[in-house]
Parts: sequence; C-alpha cells; structure tokens
Amino acid sequence: MWLAHGVGGRQDLPIPFGLALAGALVALVVSFVALGALWREPRLGADTSPPRPLPEPVQRVVTARAWSWLWRLVGLVVAAYLGLALAGPDTVDNPTAGVLYVLFWVGLLPLSLLFGPVWRALNPLRTLHLLACLALRRDPTRGLRDLPSGLGYWPAAAGLFAFVWLELVAPHRVSLPVIGGWLAGYAVATLAGAVVYGSRWFDRGDAFEVYSDVVGRLAPLARQPDGTLVRRHPLDGIAGLRPAPGLVAFVVVLLGSTMYDSVSNAPFWVRVLQSGAVPAPLVGTVGLALVIGLVLAAYLVATALAARPAGRSGREFAGELAHSVVPIAVGYLVAHYFTLFVLEGQRTLALLSDPLGTGADWLGTGSWQVRALGTSPAGTAMLQVTVIVIGHVFGTVLAHDRALRLLDRRSAVVGQLPLLVLMVLYTTVGLLLLFAA
Repeated sequence: MWLAHGVGGRQDLPIPFGLALAGALVALVVSFVALGALWREPRLGADTSPPRPLPEPVQRVVTARAWSWLWRLVGLVVAAYLGLALAGPDTVDNPTAGVLYVLFWVGLLPLSLLFGPVWRALNPLRTLHLLACLALRRDPTRGLRDLPSGLGYWPAAAGLFAFVWLELVAPHRVSLPVIGGWLAGYAVATLAGAVVYGSRWFDRGDAFEVYSDVVGRLAPLARQPDGTLVRRHPLDGIAGLRPAPGLVAFVVVLLGSTMYDSVSNAPFWVRVLQSGAVPAPLVGTVGLALVIGLVLAAYLVATALAARPAGRSGREFAGELAHSVVPIAVGYLVAHYFTLFVLEGQRTLALLSDPLGTGADWLGTGSWQVRALGTSPAGTAMLQVTVIVIGHVFGTVLAHDRALRLLDRRSAVVGQLPLLVLMVLYTTVGLLLLFAA
C-alpha cells in the first residue's frame, strides 16, 4: 500500500535537479524583491478585502438546521461503516487502513482546501457529544470547567503528533488491532476533553478539526460568524489566522512529519531500519522527532533574526508568522500524497464494497480497477515541483504582509531576509527529498 506514495525515483523528472532547484530559488528571490518594491502596505485580511456573500438562495440552504444535521448524519454513517470494516477479517483486502490513511487523512486536504473546515460539520465525535448534551438538556458549549486560555492548540499538536506517529512509525500500523486501539483511545480522550471543557474543546483540542480548519483557511469559501457563506481570496482567509499558544507547534508538526515521510522512503533510511541494530519503532520515533525538531529550530532561528531589526520579541514574531508555514505544508502534502490518493484511493473505494470480507458488493464498486488517471511519472513530478514552489511563494507573501502590519516598511523588508533564507532552505530540502524518493 505504501508504495503508492510515489511513482518511482525522481530520475524520471523531465528536468534536471539543478535546473528545478535553480528555477525554484529564482521564483523565491524574484517574489521577495517584487514584494519589497511593490507591496508597501498590508493588503490581506477581511479588513482590507471584504468577502462577498453568496446568492440568497444558497444562503437559505446552507444556514438551515436540516443542512447541518444532514452532514452530521453523514459523519455518523461513515464512522459506523468504518466500524463494520474494523469488525471484518484482518487481511490485506480490509479497507480500514485505506479509509483512515488515504480517504480520510489525505482526502481531508482537498475537501478543506475547496470548502473550508469540513470536518467540523462531519465530525462524529462532535455529533455524539451534541446528542448526549441534548438528551441531558445541557448546553453543549459548557463543560465542567472553562477552557484555559493558555491551552491553545497544544492538545491538537499532541494529537497530530500521535497520529503521524501511528501512520509513519507504529509497528503493524495497517493491522486492525493497532488501528482500532488507536481510534478508540483517541475517541475516549477527545470526548473526555469535551465533557470537561464543552464543545469548544473540539475547536482547539481535536487534531483533525484543527487540521481541517487551518488548511480550510486557504479555501475560497468561508462562513462568517453570523453563518453567512462568502467568497474570498484564499490568502485573505489564512491571513486571519491569529497567534495562539501551540499554533507554531501544530504547523511545524504538520510540515516536519511530511518531510520525515519523504526521508523514511529514502534508500539510506530504509537501510538504517533494515539493519536491525536498533528496533525500527525506536529509530523511527527518534527520526520523526528529530526532523520535526530541525524544522522547528530553523523556523525559530529565522523568526528571531527577523524580529531583531525592530527590537521585537522572537517568540512573538514566531507566533505572528506561523500562518505563513501553512501553504508550505500544504504544498508538501499535495506533492507527497498525490499519487497515493489517486491510486490507493481507487483501491480503497473498491474494497469498501465488502467491509466484512464476505464477497459482498454493497456499494457497487467491488469490480473497480485502479487506473492511472493521468498520473504519469513526468506529469506527477512536475506537479510536485510546482506545488512546493507555489507553497513557498505564498508563504513569502503572507510573511511579508504580516510583517508590514507589525513593523515599519524598512524593518519589515530587512527583517524578511532571514525568512527568505528559511524559505530557500525549506525549498532546497523539499526538492532534495523529492528527487531522492
């Protein structure tokens, strides 16, 4: 299954590595120079680019109670169907691993990029908590105590690390006992948080809701606080992501874990794991933590240097610029998981017709064959290079715009030189991992 992460070595790339890297770095430098010369004041955010409401008929549909309950029901039905698969035989034809790692984890990315924080509407754990509160006639927003303001995104960062460890490191991670045990533990911990802190816990403590929300801020569609559905520029949405405790940790885990996934597929790392000198789970855990730590260290050093010309706090700057890492992480996610989603996603949909392994074809997809669907080596490689570069360019734009809000124009431009070096470093490493995969 995991061989579907890519389409082979990057020797099939239609351009040489040196030319691809040079083009990417030129794009970053040109973007930096153009922004410094032409982008003289903040332009991103709802205060400078007001969103436009969708037509009234659409508003009436999406704000109706029946609409929200429809998606809650969909989330419950899908979760129950996955429960059936967990009760099936633990064989390679069981769809559970594909559903969790491909359709859910990878599929949540394009859904959120198109429609915003969709997991909030679908989350079966949020729905179960709501139903329990309705049965007990309790306000779902109220728990046993108030949510601490300093907690921020730290629980979501911890939950995200736990999931990527399951996906990338855990032994027997595609077996039903391991997947079922992890899901049960996550459900219990999340629902316990909701009981203690109310439904606001999901907004900050559920790793998948936070993931969908953060990525969904790049979507062209958004809901206003009053429920109005609007259209907006994608960068306006992500520019509205404000600093909060744990936000830097969350976005760095998202980016660093994807980088580690590329490292873990590299030949030298495979040889390390296969040497047997140290247990593979221990090596993998250390490697995952090390890559995330290196990504974090590079980010903190760059933001500390960026804050120095204006005498600002490096810690404050790190929080203010965390949103600029999101499009970079999205670029890596798309580049790394594109072929996995297209190819393994088709296989999973076919297997879903027979969750209990009885030979049934409940969904009518059992006879589906995996098709390339345009995923040629050259086309896929070009897509991977393109999305990585675009992600870094968007990150540069977001960092520049936020810097203009925090500093005078000269300090903002001078302070971004360390950030440009960081973007160059991330791009170089990303392309090296892409070619080495």
